[in-house]
Amino acid sequence: MDYARTSAIATVTLALLLGGCAASISGTVKVVDRENKPVPDAKVEGIVVNMINTTAPIEQASYSVKTDAKGRFAADPKQIKPGTYKIEANEVGYLPASKTVEFKEASREVDLELKPVPAGGSRSYRGAPSDRDKIINPGEVNIQPPSM
Repeated sequence: MDYARTSAIATVTLALLLGGCAASISGTVKVVDRENKPVPDAKVEGIVVNMINTTAPIEQASYSVKTDAKGRFAADPKQIKPGTYKIEANEVGYLPASKTVEFKEASREVDLELKPVPAGGSRSYRGAPSDRDKIINPGEVNIQPPSM
């Protein structure tokens, strides 16, 4: 066996062993229509995925990542501690999607599906007479510059 081949095999083996040591939470965010059918051309890059450890002290409870161009996300293994996590994806124009998972030692794969806000489920906030009328979606915060 030549040196280059032995070195390549050793590198791949080491990468597999090291990758298996760090347990983490990862998954995919998909956009589906109201009939739960995938939307093929939906933009899934940059969707915020919150990982909230409901069993941790408040200062260690929250961690967020963004999805890549294929909707994949992965937590930094150093940020994820054992516990019960609420995994939530939020994107403007879609209902929040969430799942609760128990994370111990093994990696967890979580898939989330975003559905569009139902027609008539949102309102324009411009010219709204009260703060309540400015709320578009209960999961969203709407901040406007002060009027002069």
